[in-house]
Amino acid sequence: QVQLVESGGGLVQAGGSLRLSCAASGSLFDFNAMGWYRQAPGKERELVASFRIGGFTNYADSVKGRFTISRDYTKNTVYLQMNSLKPEDTANYYCKGSGNLDGMDYWGKGTLVTVSS
Repeated sequence: QVQLVESGGGLVQAGGSLRLSCAASGSLFDFNAMGWYRQAPGKERELVASFRIGGFTNYADSVKGRFTISRDYTKNTVYLQMNSLKPEDTANYYCKGSGNLDGMDYWGKGTLVTVSS
């Protein structure tokens, strides 16, 4: 069973930084794409940043220049470095992986990020 477990959320002041981690139960090569999404109260879930294995990285316009997605294949972990945080970044952040073999999307349970003004 594929599992994705997020960590690293918390309370931070505006202008601060956090690094989120998403640990996969297996290899990152089990996925053809991975990404971070977020959902604020009363809003739809939205893409924050994603990459395809071996190439293309994509960011939401609202986080370009502030957030960076990265991965460590030796630790089977995907990261989201978030700098210059704003109150509007407050949300539950979710990790998603798209399975290589079964084409299914796998989601973690999320980690809460709260940015105070």
